[in-house]
Amino acid sequence: MTRENPFPRIYFGGDYNPDQWSEEVWEEDMRLFELAHVNMVTLPVFSWAKIQPSEDEFRFEWLDRILDLLASRGISACLATPTAAQPAWMSRNYPDILPVDEEGRKRTHGKRVNYCPNSPSYRKFSRGIALRMAERYRAHPALAIWHISNEYGTYCFCDNCAAAFRKWLKKRYATVGELNRRWNLDFWGHLIADWEEITVPSELNDDNKWYQPKMLDYLRFLTDSTIDCFNNEKEAILSVSSDIPVTTNMSGFIKKMNQQLFNEHMDYAAWDNYPAPGAEPSLVALKHDIVRGLKGGRSYIMMEQSPNQQNWQPFNTLKRPGEVRLLSYQALAHGADTVLFFQMRQSVGGVEKFHGALIEHHGAENTRVFRECAALGGELERLGDVFTGGTTEAKAALLVDWENWWALELSTGPNRDTDYMAILHKYYKAFYGRNILVDVIRPESDLSSYSLVAVPNLYMVKPGVSDNLKAYTKQGGCLVTGCFSGIVDENDLVTTKGFPGEMRDLLGIWVEEFDALPPDRENGIAINDPIGKLTGTYSCAHLFDLLHLESAEALGTYTDDFYKGRPSLTVNRYGKGSAYYVATDPEQALLDDLIGELCRQNGVEAPETVPAGVEVTVRKKGGASCFFFMNHGEETVRLPLKGRKLLVGKILPEKDGLRIVLPHGGVAIAVEERAL
Repeated sequence: MTRENPFPRIYFGGDYNPDQWSEEVWEEDMRLFELAHVNMVTLPVFSWAKIQPSEDEFRFEWLDRILDLLASRGISACLATPTAAQPAWMSRNYPDILPVDEEGRKRTHGKRVNYCPNSPSYRKFSRGIALRMAERYRAHPALAIWHISNEYGTYCFCDNCAAAFRKWLKKRYATVGELNRRWNLDFWGHLIADWEEITVPSELNDDNKWYQPKMLDYLRFLTDSTIDCFNNEKEAILSVSSDIPVTTNMSGFIKKMNQQLFNEHMDYAAWDNYPAPGAEPSLVALKHDIVRGLKGGRSYIMMEQSPNQQNWQPFNTLKRPGEVRLLSYQALAHGADTVLFFQMRQSVGGVEKFHGALIEHHGAENTRVFRECAALGGELERLGDVFTGGTTEAKAALLVDWENWWALELSTGPNRDTDYMAILHKYYKAFYGRNILVDVIRPESDLSSYSLVAVPNLYMVKPGVSDNLKAYTKQGGCLVTGCFSGIVDENDLVTTKGFPGEMRDLLGIWVEEFDALPPDRENGIAINDPIGKLTGTYSCAHLFDLLHLESAEALGTYTDDFYKGRPSLTVNRYGKGSAYYVATDPEQALLDDLIGELCRQNGVEAPETVPAGVEVTVRKKGGASCFFFMNHGEETVRLPLKGRKLLVGKILPEKDGLRIVLPHGGVAIAVEERAL
């Protein structure tokens, strides 16, 4: 793996902890890896204490031997710096490393990712171990990619962080007067006269609940601090190993760090896919597309998933036969070029001893999980590089903003149950249900290539974002925006221009006030200007904008309460385009019908027409279109092959030609033959 040819094959394997086992077990693992077609392992993620047992002592010999074993069998290494878990001697001798939690408690040594990102000692030692590893292994034949630390996400409220935060704020705002203004510190008489009067927003003063501008900036500051930790190691590695890609993995789907900003510093996005048992396939697909969007649509690394049950849920359900295969191909279909697991061999102790693994505790290959994974590894090996590095060409986009996520859920009104991910999923699901390919984009992204852009609940409008949306719509774009949008600026200060603020002329409405109802109460949307399937009445809940039409037209009105008859769904013709506003949280059916009709009007089509429950995506590489078909439904379906070459799956001859057969959980991959 090099920067020029990052994915010469689909990497298959995952996290391996040979330091927990004897060398006799290593040899057995190598045999089992070959049997399962494993071609990449990630190590030594949590081995800092074994590599550096004291400040001046380093023991790499065991790692040398395991890397040599891997190379001798053609297995690549995703080589991780072990800095997610510092040794006990380091925590004891350098207490500035240990973080302080939101309640002001100094943590003791233990767990993992248990360090202050602004600790000078942590920065020194993490850079040192990264440099030593790069110097030692830069030319090792097993090395394919550098993996820095693991699942960043530390929140710390210590004195080091407080001092660094004040320095960060001084750079951002220049003067105390500007800070007072941008944080609106006249509120409750919290004006400051000196930078040293600034405290961190911990539970000690409740500022993380009541002063959103401060907490928002603290989240930005912690993201920047963590990026500095990453770059601290990355720069050390690149100083001696500049031809190998560098990344780190985000945990599941982490809200803590602004991943859109973080990934500007990585060669490839990487994440850990751990859906809850019974998670909707559309939610898993959304998260994959969000990760693909972090690097502008570039293929990404699925760094972890479980080959069987997980271990942290109340009920840790086994993966059903075929489930791991389906989840793996869904990742590849949405832009991943790897299928990597946590873990290769189950630990005998610790919190993850019952987390699924390729090799279970007894270490044999005669298990259901091993057989399924080995069969999957063989399939992926045969696929080679047919779609690795391929792109997804979408005409629809979903705008996602991490800082809007923070601000929306920090808000003390009008509804504390607001769930940004659930809102995003509702809008995304309207596309997914029609197999419309979707790019997940940033607020400042170039929108010109999209025929339809959805912007759910853009509560925070940062500088330039409104202009970007207006320019897109004016040139003929179709925009769909959700309720409670255009409310605050980047510091969570409310607009005084009337809601939706800078987007008021774009949407052609004025929102006078908003109502929030408890979960057991609903309203309705009566469609009074039907378009396509959008007709009749739909339910709506949670939040309700009470708006006035300015230049917009009402397509639907509320059915109940004192605002019965007021607009609840509007459209505004803006330049050559149209901007739609959904003034409440509607039932899924309304978004399905609205977005379906707008896709039809704007020529946004699925790559293939298939029965309900079948997911279709396309990745393009070198002129070839690679079609992925995944059956999440219960019934077997048959699809026309259409002259393509089947790479994965089963076909049967029928009267009208060859048909792809997709049973429940089945997968098929087909490539246009003319492109081969």
